[in-house]
Amino acid sequence: MKAVVMAGGEGSRLRPLTIGRPKPMVPMVAKPVMGHILDLLKRHGITEVVVTLHFMPEAIQSYFGDGHSLGMEIRYAVEETPLGTAGSVKNAQEYLDDTFLIISGDAVTDINLEQVIAFHQEKKAEATITLYRVPNPLEYGVIITDADGRITQFLEKPSWGEVISDTVNTGIYVIEPAVLDLIEEGVPTDWSKDVFPQLMKAGRALYGYVADGSWTDVGDIAEYMRANSDVLYRRVRTEEPGKHIGGDVWVGEGVEIAPDAQLYGPIYLGNAVKIKGGVIIHGPTVIRHYTIVDNRAHIDRSIIWRNSYIGEGAEIRGAIVGRQCTVKSKAVLFEGVVLGDNSIVGEGAVLHANVKIWPEKEIEAGATVKTSIIWGARGRRVLFGRFGVTGVVNVDLTPEFAAKLGAAFGATLPKGSTATINRDPHRSPRMIKRAIISGLPSAGIHVQDLRSVPIPVARYYTRVSHAAGGVHVRLSPFDQRVVDIRFFDGQGRNLNKNVERNIERIFFREDFRRVYLNEIGTIEYAPQVVETYTKGFLAAVNTEAIRQAGFRIVVDYAYAPSAEVLPSILSALGVEVIPLASHVDGEKMSVPPEEFDQELKKLTLITGVLDAHLGARLDVGGEKIFIVDHQGRYVPEPIASAAMASLALQTHPGGTIVVPVHMPSIFDQIANQWAGRIVRCKVDSHDLMEMSACEGVIMAADGSGNYVFPQFQPTIDGMMAIVKLLEFLAIQQTSLAEVVSKLPAFYLEHRDVSCPWEVKGTVMRLLNEQYKDRRAELIDGIKILLGEREWVLVLPDPDYPKFHIYAEARSAGEVRDLADRYVRIVEGLQK
Repeated sequence: MKAVVMAGGEGSRLRPLTIGRPKPMVPMVAKPVMGHILDLLKRHGITEVVVTLHFMPEAIQSYFGDGHSLGMEIRYAVEETPLGTAGSVKNAQEYLDDTFLIISGDAVTDINLEQVIAFHQEKKAEATITLYRVPNPLEYGVIITDADGRITQFLEKPSWGEVISDTVNTGIYVIEPAVLDLIEEGVPTDWSKDVFPQLMKAGRALYGYVADGSWTDVGDIAEYMRANSDVLYRRVRTEEPGKHIGGDVWVGEGVEIAPDAQLYGPIYLGNAVKIKGGVIIHGPTVIRHYTIVDNRAHIDRSIIWRNSYIGEGAEIRGAIVGRQCTVKSKAVLFEGVVLGDNSIVGEGAVLHANVKIWPEKEIEAGATVKTSIIWGARGRRVLFGRFGVTGVVNVDLTPEFAAKLGAAFGATLPKGSTATINRDPHRSPRMIKRAIISGLPSAGIHVQDLRSVPIPVARYYTRVSHAAGGVHVRLSPFDQRVVDIRFFDGQGRNLNKNVERNIERIFFREDFRRVYLNEIGTIEYAPQVVETYTKGFLAAVNTEAIRQAGFRIVVDYAYAPSAEVLPSILSALGVEVIPLASHVDGEKMSVPPEEFDQELKKLTLITGVLDAHLGARLDVGGEKIFIVDHQGRYVPEPIASAAMASLALQTHPGGTIVVPVHMPSIFDQIANQWAGRIVRCKVDSHDLMEMSACEGVIMAADGSGNYVFPQFQPTIDGMMAIVKLLEFLAIQQTSLAEVVSKLPAFYLEHRDVSCPWEVKGTVMRLLNEQYKDRRAELIDGIKILLGEREWVLVLPDPDYPKFHIYAEARSAGEVRDLADRYVRIVEGLQK
């Protein structure tokens, strides 16, 4: 016997799951819904199948093909316009020359088809409708039969007052070919509304068979969830979804489960799923192929489709996550949430119960969403954050994304110009870098590949080689799953906001510049990169003073490329170095906080024991430094910045120093002492570097370990900062400990205050109105002057739904009270 599988439905009640796929292709545990129907047919010996198609027919045709891989023979009948359930089968009449079975391709059932067929043959019926008893028949067509099984009445979606039976139409029929002659070709016709009532009125042999087993019409989201649950609990007989590893957990191939993950079945994990440490999963839950569930995430009674990423500490409870979605750390999806394909839920965002997010939407970090999002995107269409373009590798930042990003950046540069590109030693940045390289030449940009050098070297070479811009790709120092892509201008500085917005505009509009074949850019390795940097470096410092001082220092290179640049410079300056972590290791580019603390403690111990003049640790990019004095005491970054400023002004009296607006008033006191000048900038590395290029500036520092010495290059450079510190100490014939001991005391406090994105503007307006008489110049955020060496800065975070509160006062107790008070004020203004 042949079977007709009706698979033309759109599945409008399943949206947004059926946007981008026909209803029969919606995944059901380990395979599409229609895959389970074909399994059922095959179990009952039916291997010749005709599939009727209308909506997105190519999706079904390409997936199942001719059925050879399933041991079946599949043909397709495609409707150009919708013909209804019966009209679609009439459209396939050429393949149907004997008794045949019709079954819906979007239901989940284990009804015994052989018994249905046997009943049809026993009754010598022209058409047999398979019936099923349901507790709530209101959403179905109710069918009444007599004692012999002959159908006597149809009730289409009755009210409770009309319900006189609980047997409903399953959409499974056995039909004689002659019945198709009742259907007019090319005219939309329905079995339940047209053909069957016509047969009944004519007294033809129309029967109903009440079947046992399980049957679920996957008609809406709730039924879809229930059908998945039925398959997992084995309430419906289907093929085993995977290998059973115990505890009602089934897995595909290559699944990785951390030893401390807690799984409470029934659960299905598809091929190559990764379950990280501390994850808790309660069934019934489906997690399909290639999905990653990161550390300490909690998943309860949910369905997650393939290629998705669930971030650290995220919570998903009774929700559905579509294909290729990203749910970032600490995000929460409540009961009934449906997240459409290719959507992103930002860090800490909350999606309330029954919210539906249509595909390709982005929910911004910290947002609270209480209504469904169909059109537009609830979020900022931005790429750039404080660390450039940042995202989880192979989740947010894929090779195809990076190639488009390279093309977008290239489109902002003059055609025929050159861009440099550089990376750290880890394999993730290598992959992303190569993808970016492929995008740049398409826009007519020549690429100079610097291979893997410290960021200051890349910035310097970009400037002196007269490149139009540059790119550095690194593993985030804070999270090994994340890659940062930093773009430079022709001076080696971070891009300004206008250029970043221009790149975003080109990227999102896909308005790329595609040049003609003879204008495609070239790709070459840059020559003499480290040598060029070293030559310029040594020309910018007082080499004689440093040599004469005879310094002995400890340097921790953090296993980074700085270990291949700085040693030769220090050797040329006659500095004796005790090196730590001095070989390059790509796996050490991201350092957990506890490991960093241990390494810093080791630096302090070694520096103190060996009686070195000082100890220094570079970050993995070679930009930030951490300092230890000769007594083995770690010098916190704000104090180290103040000490460096004091030394710089003693060496260059009357000079100008640039610091961000949130730095304490100690810098002004130091400047007054040495007839210098302090210029405040935004709390932003681009602004720090840009203002350092102004006339008269001898140094810039941000108080977190970043320094700029513009006489060499107007960009952050940790290697130059270490050597400049040695130079200053040599000229002033002093020690770092002595400089620090002479600094005035200061008391600085920092707090974070959560605030929804939509309220940030209101808070800033109210603060501006209330404190307009006491505010300082509006450089960045709102700085409120309360007295001498007493102020508060309220600064909105550019990337997260929160405010930063910075405060300075005359004592530790006062500054804590002041910060706490303004935390309460900002919280109060949100109400």
